[in-house]
Amino acid sequence: MQLAMFRFIGVLLPTIPIVIYTEQPVFPQGKRLLLALRSIVGTFGLMLSFYAFRNMPLADASVIVFSVPVFVALFARVFLKEPCGIWNTISIILTLIGVILITHPPFLFGDDSPTEHNENYNSLRGAVAAFISTIFGANAYVLLRVLKGLHFSVIMTNFGAYAIVQTLFYSFVFGLLCMPNCGTERFLVVCLALFSYLGQILLTMSLQMEQAGPVAIARSADIVFAFLWQVMFFNEIPSKFSVCGAILVLSSVMLVGLRKWALALPKDSQLRNKLGVLAR
Repeated sequence: MQLAMFRFIGVLLPTIPIVIYTEQPVFPQGKRLLLALRSIVGTFGLMLSFYAFRNMPLADASVIVFSVPVFVALFARVFLKEPCGIWNTISIILTLIGVILITHPPFLFGDDSPTEHNENYNSLRGAVAAFISTIFGANAYVLLRVLKGLHFSVIMTNFGAYAIVQTLFYSFVFGLLCMPNCGTERFLVVCLALFSYLGQILLTMSLQMEQAGPVAIARSADIVFAFLWQVMFFNEIPSKFSVCGAILVLSSVMLVGLRKWALALPKDSQLRNKLGVLAR
């Protein structure tokens, strides 16, 4: 919770000057409730994802958390009445199978689970947290779609402000509030805040300059990097189930991205014709 709070401080502080410079209304009339709801949903999603990263291998948690684009189509169908065709259904099924392979639940695979990489892991709790985080994340994307007419700095300012209050409150209630240790811990906290801010800004800019499909495909590289970082920095070799599950989830995310790209292209585009059935 406290790590999430530091992350949101990194989102809020650099965004305030942008709001002031662009003279945007911080709390626009008619959008205040949606902005608050988006912030609450996003905060819960991030806290749960941090919990998942603590309780299961980095790559396994990342695969589940980064499968958000697949579930966005499902919630967009429920709340925005957007169509959810056969390709989205296939993507959701592949993702669920991938998540099952990664979490390797004992009631399906028996007690012969893959070797734990760390005695402090609680993979079942981590997997549940990661999956619920994905659900919250998908709803946050739907709310962002509803708020697409607002300047990104307004959304990020509200997100950061509400989230800091929310995480500070939880940290105080559960007695978790403390300063990071001097030295490496404080340096890493600053890096967390900085990378979070840069990631949000670059994602927003990429969506402004490019269609959602190619951006979703590019972001799927997160899964590949998660496996590389896990091996390089933590010396944890993923199990065969994790690799197979990751391939399924990665395929699902790329399928969703390709379909979004195909549907956004002009009908007479040669690329759309090459993508064939995905554009139908």
